[in-house]
Amino acid sequence: MNLTLRIWRQSGPDDKGRMVSYQVPDVSPDMSFLEMLDVLNDRLTLDGEEPVAFDHDCREGICGACGMVINGVAHGPERATTACQLHMRHFRDGQTIDIEPWRARAFPVVKDLVVDRSAFDRIIAAGGYITAPTGAAPEAHAQLVRKSDADAAFESAACIGCGACVAACPNGSAMLFTAAKVSHLSLLPQGQPERSTRVVGMVDAHDGAGFGGCTNIGECTAVCPKGIPLTSIGRLNRDYLRATRDRDGAPGT
Repeated sequence: MNLTLRIWRQSGPDDKGRMVSYQVPDVSPDMSFLEMLDVLNDRLTLDGEEPVAFDHDCREGICGACGMVINGVAHGPERATTACQLHMRHFRDGQTIDIEPWRARAFPVVKDLVVDRSAFDRIIAAGGYITAPTGAAPEAHAQLVRKSDADAAFESAACIGCGACVAACPNGSAMLFTAAKVSHLSLLPQGQPERSTRVVGMVDAHDGAGFGGCTNIGECTAVCPKGIPLTSIGRLNRDYLRATRDRDGAPGT
């Protein structure tokens, strides 16, 4: 295939960015999207031009590093697929493809398609842990967990922290990410000691990082490569209301 790529180029956080067009010939439909960008960068390097900066790591769809908006959709046109697992057979010969970084106040652009996602780290640091004794692992059957709770915990734990939910949300909210990180711990017995402080601390860190509020539009779940459901945000809201009610000593507590 012969493709035209319109890529966001920005030298640094304080520089003005712009879309730049590149022609990429002879693209194999079996290439991944990132392999196609590698081909472009090899050519730019040989021509003495600055290659396009983009994040990547495992290229197996599990690290969450390869975030980018492809033709207006976070991670591209295929549902439940990261950009590194998106293959060029999903595009057509002669197509023009727009490639942009995540757009959110809390994700400032570092360079080209690379954004600073350290706000996610601060949310995790505010409560994404459990109190656990050191030593040998406990017997697996020593503490029973309901099947429904275990399934929901595993579902939330699948979040890879890529930030697609933020990029897709018109409010720039990271509530789906925060809810997933709160839920997978709060559903299990090991997560109960910090359950109240966890949800309050992580939501406060979310708001302090400059993410917007959730208005249940649902775009976050539509682009999530791991299919984290909107119900996880409802679970977070219930935990948050319960924790703040108990903390503030509301009548009836």
